[in-house]
Amino acid sequence: MITIVAGVGKNENIVEAARIVQAENSNINIVLIKSEEEFLKLFLEKKADAYIRGSLSAALLMKHLRQNYQINESYGDQSLSFNQQKNTKMIHRAAYIQLNKHRFLLAPVGIDEGSNIQEKLSLVDDAASFLKKMEIEPKIGILSGGRPQDKGRSSKINKSIEDGEKLTSIIKHKYSVNHYYILIENAINDGCNLILAPDGISGNLIFRSLILVGSGESYGAITLGIDQILIDTSRAQSVEGYIRALNFSHYLSKLKM
Repeated sequence: MITIVAGVGKNENIVEAARIVQAENSNINIVLIKSEEEFLKLFLEKKADAYIRGSLSAALLMKHLRQNYQINESYGDQSLSFNQQKNTKMIHRAAYIQLNKHRFLLAPVGIDEGSNIQEKLSLVDDAASFLKKMEIEPKIGILSGGRPQDKGRSSKINKSIEDGEKLTSIIKHKYSVNHYYILIENAINDGCNLILAPDGISGNLIFRSLILVGSGESYGAITLGIDQILIDTSRAQSVEGYIRALNFSHYLSKLKM
């Protein structure tokens, strides 16, 4: 029996989703929790196989996780190769998305995540490890704020492009990676299974455009950097979206992720 703890906030679509999933699979036990405090208590006590935030407060839960699990260490000289970098432990979220039958991780999607190269390096390593556990070879697409010829249009654009180029040069010896600049459509058409947005704000906007406006389907965002399975979900998610997240967490639990 797989036990999944799911949070119930203002969006109660997850209640209906839980009813449907349990009716279809007798091997799933879904425990619905209505407060962040109780959710965190069960998480810390490791009472379940997987946890889904539902529409509980993301800010409160992530603040707690970072206070208790995150270790901030400098990567040191960023001109070094990926394998020469110092290890670091950070908490990130990567959305697992299906678009036109192609599935991929999109990160960062937390608006306060991926703000510098150090965080992105940690995110890439954790996301690549996650994909490998699913027996998927990482193919990474790095995005930045313009085409190569857009350098010089503003200091912000320059920095975004230069960061993308630097990040690609650091990790190219460890993973299959390409810098697609602003051309996200090319990254998707080339079959990238990890797409790295320039920062968490743009990643969150891409997620909302694909899932809440477009035709993409979300399975939730896997929380990287922790041992337990914690799936983050949009507070605006539909019943169908929560069903996908519940089934995804069940699948990961069976894999012993």
